[in-house]
Amino acid sequence: MRNILERAVLTVTRHDGSWAVELDGDVMDQSLDKEGACAAANRRARAMMDRGLACQVVVAGDGLRFGLTR
Repeated sequence: MRNILERAVLTVTRHDGSWAVELDGDVMDQSLDKEGACAAANRRARAMMDRGLACQVVVAGDGLRFGLTR
């Protein structure tokens, strides 16, 4: 049987006209640009990994779009 690790998911998303990092419903590290929020999310992820926690950074808007059919 395979063990499934729980992991924290840090999401870079739009918030109040800027970009921010969201974790478990908490919004933090607001930035005017997406790159700044991504850097903040990666710093937080690195700190979590250093403490031995599994985590993932997801950037809203990067990836596949579903439901676009004509």
